[in-house]
Amino acid sequence: MKKIFIIIIIILTLNFVHAAVGCSLNEPDKEVKRFFPESTGYKTEYISIASRGGEETAELIEANLNDNLNPKYESLSVDYSYYNILKGKEIIGRIHGVNQKGMFGGMQLILATDTEGKVIGFFIQKMSSPHAKNFKKEDFINKFIGLTLQDFNDFHSGKENNKISKIKSPSEKFKDDFSNLIRGLNKNLILLDVFKLEGKNLEKNNVGNE
Repeated sequence: MKKIFIIIIIILTLNFVHAAVGCSLNEPDKEVKRFFPESTGYKTEYISIASRGGEETAELIEANLNDNLNPKYESLSVDYSYYNILKGKEIIGRIHGVNQKGMFGGMQLILATDTEGKVIGFFIQKMSSPHAKNFKKEDFINKFIGLTLQDFNDFHSGKENNKISKIKSPSEKFKDDFSNLIRGLNKNLILLDVFKLEGKNLEKNNVGNE
């Protein structure tokens, strides 16, 4: 009984740590070179909602996400990792990820974006799902290349022929995980806009980045 109790405590502790820490790259050097072969280096930055306006910023994010932030997995104190990609002294793009709750556990969704916030690369670093391999297939992943936050705005507003609606789940059985993935990518681009792009692509009132 004592051993079982200890195991439960360990599991709960690991879940808490996972919830409290933002999504970082497992192999940053490799991923930077993969998406930005011309880069000469990168600088890592950690930013939380709490450090950029707190509750007011959280409300702005929720308004654009059309959903509430999960207090366990998306608390205001979570630090999000931003890899600012350099060519000499110039920032030529960024790599950034988010944790997203899925049907069977957490997802880690990583985007590479240009300096304007357009997606130039995407991969799923982690996904707890029996059909994870379907979601990681190149032909599905490539559907997100070229998207911007405006495409998600169009999706939420019901704009005809919006790009997000044209992307279909790679697994009919786990459509909820597809919805979770779309939410996570939307959140990722909203956070990028709030933290690094002065909120210029948000639907609701702009927010300053510095």
